[in-house]
Amino acid sequence: MKTLNKKLCFALLTASLALSACGGGGGDDGSSNATQDNDKPATPTPTPTPTPTPTPSPTPSPSPAPSPSPDAGAAGGVPTPTPTPSPTPTPTPTPTPTPTPTPTPTPTPTPTPTPTPTPVADVNTVPIVVDRTMGETNMLYVSATICIPGSQGDTQCATVDHMLLDTGSVGVRVMASALGSTLASRLPAQTGASNDPTGGAPVAQCATFMGGYTWGSVKRADVTIGGKTAGNLPVQVIGDGAYTMPTECNSRGMVDLNTAAALGANGVIGIGHTARDYPLAAQQVLSATYYYCPSTASCTGTRVPLDTQVMNPVADFTSDNNGTIIRLPALPADGQATATGELVFGVGTRQNNALSSTASIVPVDQNGFFTTVYKGSTLTGVIDSGTNVYYFPDSTIPYTGVWYTPSPSLSLSAVLKATSGVGTPVTVPFSVGNGLSLRANLNAAYDSLGAKLSGGFMWGLPFFFGRNVYTVLEGAKIGTQTGPFVAF
Repeated sequence: MKTLNKKLCFALLTASLALSACGGGGGDDGSSNATQDNDKPATPTPTPTPTPTPTPSPTPSPSPAPSPSPDAGAAGGVPTPTPTPSPTPTPTPTPTPTPTPTPTPTPTPTPTPTPTPTPVADVNTVPIVVDRTMGETNMLYVSATICIPGSQGDTQCATVDHMLLDTGSVGVRVMASALGSTLASRLPAQTGASNDPTGGAPVAQCATFMGGYTWGSVKRADVTIGGKTAGNLPVQVIGDGAYTMPTECNSRGMVDLNTAAALGANGVIGIGHTARDYPLAAQQVLSATYYYCPSTASCTGTRVPLDTQVMNPVADFTSDNNGTIIRLPALPADGQATATGELVFGVGTRQNNALSSTASIVPVDQNGFFTTVYKGSTLTGVIDSGTNVYYFPDSTIPYTGVWYTPSPSLSLSAVLKATSGVGTPVTVPFSVGNGLSLRANLNAAYDSLGAKLSGGFMWGLPFFFGRNVYTVLEGAKIGTQTGPFVAF
């Protein structure tokens, strides 16, 4: 829905949803509990420096012996005149041979030890922000890097900011315009639709939300959020124009959200309670959901196996993959220009994401639904960061258009409990202010915006301010609690 140029809800509608509430589609697809890898790379042992061999001294050659002198005279009578002796020639010395020097051995060079690689920090937190960059109110954003699977180059990746962080839906959906046409076209197509006789036709998706619908190809990508990467993940590329939109997708009178301006974001990071967005689509063809497209002008509704469906990125992490925590600050009564907080991956997997012993726990069904009792009325409830207001029915509160406009603000409360009846009901106080006067100050973040809704109670982004809100995936075991559940 889009009212006064403001999105009021962005929770993914499920095929089984009968009430006008929204939450992530889901069923058990065999997702497992988180595992954590604390191994670090071993430090290599440096090669010892060899001792160089000393250069030997050359052996000296002996000097030649001197030649003897000749006799001075002869024996006999007549004296023989003494001849003038011939001068004794100076003997020519035998030259001393020049010793051949022993070559000095070249010492073995000292090997440079391989430096110990610095481990990549396994950071499980990432900043989140509420601002008006996209012209919206109470929209919670996170950044993600989208890459061709197995690639990290600048031309093979795009970092996309202002992706809507949505606990009410499942899966990564990114605007083709945010990726750029070249990268969007280079992401490999998802194939393998169950009804496709060839098995090789590309898959596309119509995703319907309470706020509207998106249409686009399903591609494969590596998705990195903070220090965590989901590899080779099926994602929806919104508005890529690759295939003609089926009429059943755009004929429901809903808002076309296929541009960033219409959506108010460059995409959606859906981190709801299931691993896949439409598990029921693995069993039957759902209207306006998955399609295989043998040509650009022809797409046919289809079943799709779970492993080809758009996926919750958290469930694909190798660790800290059992849920999330959204932490946002408390706000002043008239709102705040911006609000910054933290998205934490994993629940109970390390010191910074332990489930508080004082947290209130509300079990939910696979769609994230529970029961809300408000002023005696029993309503389907959902806690959804992708909805920007408290959305509930109350004919006693003044309203203008869709906005509740009480003056002064109202202090209200409701009871949250599991629809199955398990667990302890939790009473939650909240306030509703005058939506028109609050929004007139053009702040980005408000904790008391409320709007009319029939048949359900949506605890939107105002609920998250001043709290740690845990979203635990289906089947995850946190202490004695088993997901899916929400806690705060």
